[in-house]
Amino acid sequence: MPTPTGKTTRAERLAQPLARVVAEQVAADHGVCIRPVALRRIDTVTGASEVVDVPCGATLESRCPACARRKRSLRRTQCEEGWHLTEEPVITPNEPTTVQRAWVEQRAVVTAERDRLAALGADPRVLAELDQAIADLDEEIAASGLRGRIAPPPASAVAKTRPRRVRSTRRRQDAPDLPKRPMVRRTVGRAFTDPESGRVFRPSLFLTLTCDSYGRVRSDGTPVDPASYDYRRAARDALHFSKLVDRFVQNLRRVAGFEVQYFATVEPQRRLAPHLHMAIRGTIPRAELRQIAAATYHQVWWPPTDRVVFDGDHLPIWDEATSSYLDPATGEILPTWDQALDALDADPHAQPLHVVRFGPQVDAKGVLAGSPDADRCIRYLAKYLTKDIAECHTVETVAQEQHVERLLDALRFEPCSPRCANWLRYGIQPQAAKPGLRPGFCASKAHRREYLGYAGRRVLVSRKWSGKTLADHKADRLAWVLRTLGLDPTNDRENTHPAAFPLRFLGDGDRIAWELARPTDPDVPPREHRLLRAVGETLKRRAALHAAQQTTLSATEQRAA
Repeated sequence: MPTPTGKTTRAERLAQPLARVVAEQVAADHGVCIRPVALRRIDTVTGASEVVDVPCGATLESRCPACARRKRSLRRTQCEEGWHLTEEPVITPNEPTTVQRAWVEQRAVVTAERDRLAALGADPRVLAELDQAIADLDEEIAASGLRGRIAPPPASAVAKTRPRRVRSTRRRQDAPDLPKRPMVRRTVGRAFTDPESGRVFRPSLFLTLTCDSYGRVRSDGTPVDPASYDYRRAARDALHFSKLVDRFVQNLRRVAGFEVQYFATVEPQRRLAPHLHMAIRGTIPRAELRQIAAATYHQVWWPPTDRVVFDGDHLPIWDEATSSYLDPATGEILPTWDQALDALDADPHAQPLHVVRFGPQVDAKGVLAGSPDADRCIRYLAKYLTKDIAECHTVETVAQEQHVERLLDALRFEPCSPRCANWLRYGIQPQAAKPGLRPGFCASKAHRREYLGYAGRRVLVSRKWSGKTLADHKADRLAWVLRTLGLDPTNDRENTHPAAFPLRFLGDGDRIAWELARPTDPDVPPREHRLLRAVGETLKRRAALHAAQQTTLSATEQRAA
């Protein structure tokens, strides 16, 4: 409260909410991006320009709550629409346009001329010019909207690369064999009919897979005996967990005999080991799922890391003349990544650096469309999508903090990829070595605390899950808003209404150019001012949308009466 002189104390002033923080909270509460990106929209014909705020599109709530919640909502919609499909998601390609056909015809003419001159033994410089023309045409074809490559480039234009390294595909002796069924071109699950009621059921699955045990843990996820807990294996399993998931999907489809579609999310357990939640369309016997999980593994064929060669201040030095790392004591060039793999291939007794496997726990439950279980599973799949791996479970005790630190210590010097700087610690040059690499300071996100070793994608969706991409689901929402407001996206006069913002930018054509606006530009207001303006526009849009919904509801009730 104010002092007798009418002034407040410093402690009282510090206890007052900060206006800028309150503005961010209000923006987040109304679903407005708190980190908008200012873009300048320029009409190349008239020269007129305006600054437009675009959402940052962050997927983490710690960076932007509004964008993260919007992304999670899209993922939930995507999961719900594709889980219990009863018909195959078929996408019919559009007919090629006249411009696309013209580019392909021009490519055909140049290709035929190039092959004719090559057969006659023409000058290589002429052939090189035609190869460049073909490359330019391929770029134009791709820019016109055609998918894929129309034809491979000429043999002379392809850079000679090292042959692909091939290893035996023979299964490990300690892995059980799996049955293999003929593949059927379908993605929807089987339908079952109740003989008494005649009702048709098309059940699906919700599957949970975990990593193996590294030692006994308490209820808070911390190890009972940290000295015997296998942190090194835990770190390696986290680094290569995404590859294990890929192998599981391959085995699942081979055993099931159809193109199994899935929507999966990866999150950490309380013990910080990654595990997989997977919504599977259709049903598969539980016994086969347990068999597939037990038979799935991924072998990491990398050079051994059991002997530390360089440590502390004794580190390899970069040589500009050879573009290689040298031994500081002998001056010898360290073996390259390919040379290390060649030595591994030449060793008949070589063993993989690590083998990743799932644990024995396989939890599978049947789910019916429209049931409370289906909605509960969808919410569970999207539960942690807006949080970092390390934020999924709050660290509350000293033991939990020490558990995290010990795992990070195990990850610090563990190689995460062929390009990892940690290979220098074991006397090997990383793939595509460059100056400035230092063991223990790899820039990959796998070594950061936020990821705890797992640097893969948090959401894994098969291609034929719903027949739509995230952009398609976003377009569906936009189309619903347009129908509700009664607006036409091709009518520029209607789209200038505040309720339609930012729908008025849908019709941008070739005459519109975009560039990044700097915060120091005179026409870019301060961020706080832009946040308040965005909140005001959002409230106007919601009011207009609510009024349109009420009008539609009243009309429906009148027709029903």
